Amino acid sequence: MSAPGLAAWPRWSPDGSTLRFTVADAKTASNSLWEVRGDGTNLRPLLSGWNTPPAECCGNWTPDGRYFVFQSTRAGRTNIWARREKRGLFSRGATEPVQLTTGGMNYLSPVVSRDGKQIFVIGAALRGEVVRYDSNSRQLVPYFSDISADGLDFSRDGQWVTYVAFPEGTLWRSRKDGSERLQLTFSPMHAFMPRWSPDGKRIAFNATVPGQRWKVYVVSAEGGTPQQMTQGTADEMDVGWSSDENSLVFGSYPAGDARAAAIDILDLRTHQISRLPGSKGIFSPRWSPDGRYIAAIVVLEFNKLMLYDFMTKKWAVLANSLIGDPNWSRDGRAVYFDGFSGGTDTTYYRVRLADHKLEQLFVTKDLRRTGWSGLAPDDSPLFLRDVGTQEIFALDWEAP
Repeated sequence: MSAPGLAAWPRWSPDGSTLRFTVADAKTASNSLWEVRGDGTNLRPLLSGWNTPPAECCGNWTPDGRYFVFQSTRAGRTNIWARREKRGLFSRGATEPVQLTTGGMNYLSPVVSRDGKQIFVIGAALRGEVVRYDSNSRQLVPYFSDISADGLDFSRDGQWVTYVAFPEGTLWRSRKDGSERLQLTFSPMHAFMPRWSPDGKRIAFNATVPGQRWKVYVVSAEGGTPQQMTQGTADEMDVGWSSDENSLVFGSYPAGDARAAAIDILDLRTHQISRLPGSKGIFSPRWSPDGRYIAAIVVLEFNKLMLYDFMTKKWAVLANSLIGDPNWSRDGRAVYFDGFSGGTDTTYYRVRLADHKLEQLFVTKDLRRTGWSGLAPDDSPLFLRDVGTQEIFALDWEAP
C-alpha cells in the first residue's frame, strides 16, 4: 500500500475495519482524506470530487462509528463538517457531509467526546501586528497603524508600501502611513512577497490560485489585471527586479525535490527564461539595488548565505550563520537576515558586502511571529507579530 503523498493523522474506525488518514500532495499543494480496509485493500480517496481542489484534514470518528467529522477549507475559511456513515447491510450509503460550524473564526482538529454528545475543536482568529525594532529603545514598537500586513516592501523613494493582507492573502498598496489604500488582487488568488519596480510603477509578486502552482505576476501600482509572467511546472517564488527593470529573478522549486531548486531569470523584453549558472540547490534570491549581485540561501544548509557576482560570474560565501529571509539595505552595502535563537527568541544579523563582516544586531525575547520580516525605509527591521487567538471550544450536537 502506498499513499499518493505524505500520510498523516491516521484514525481507525471503532470496529477496526477501516483506517482513514490525511494525504498531503506536494504536486498539487492539496490535502485530502483517504481510507483503506484493515487488511490493506481498497485504498481510495474518501470524498473524491467533493471539494476542488481538496482541502480536508484531521478527521475523527464518533465513538459509535455513525459519523466521521473533519475540517475542510473553502474560500479561505476552515470549518468542521460531519459525514454520516453507512451502517448495516440494508442501510443506505454514506450521506454528503454537512457543515457544522460557521462564522469569523477558523475551526480546526475536531475530536468527539466519549459520549458522542460534544465535539472539541480549536477556534483560531488570525491577525498580525506590524512592529519595528527601535535601536534606541531596543524595543519592538507598533508600525503601520493597525493594518495586519505581511511582506512589506517600500518604493525606492520611501513614500509608498506594498504588502499582503494577513490572513486574507490579498495584495495591496498604499502610502507609507496607510492612506490611499488600493487593493490589487482578490480571492481566491493568494499573493506572497510583493516587490516594487525601481521606477515605482509596477509591483511583482508571487501568487497561487486553488489547485495551481505558485507563479510570478506583475501588476500596475494603479491597479488592473495582474499579468502572469511564468508558465513552468514548478513552483516559482521569491521574485525580484533587476536595477534596469528589464528582468525578474525568482526561485524555481520542483515539487518534492528541494535539491533540484534553482534560480531563474526572466527577460521581460524577450520573455526568455535562463538559469543562473551554479544555482542548483540554492533558493530565495535577492537582487542587489545596483544589479551587480544576487544573495541567496543554500537549500540544504540554512547556515550559508551565498553571493553571486555578475561581473566575475562566480558564487562566494557571504555569511555562515542560520539564515532566513535576507533583505538588502537601501544603499546595497549590506544584507540583513533572520537567525533563530530557539523558541520565541529572534536574532537579527547584518553582513557587510565590503568585508563580509557579520554583526549580530539584536536578540528579541518572546516575539510570537507569523509571516515574514522586512526592512523599513531607514533599514530598521520589521516583523509581523502574532496577535491572533486560539481557544478550545466544546460544540454540543445532537446527531440524527
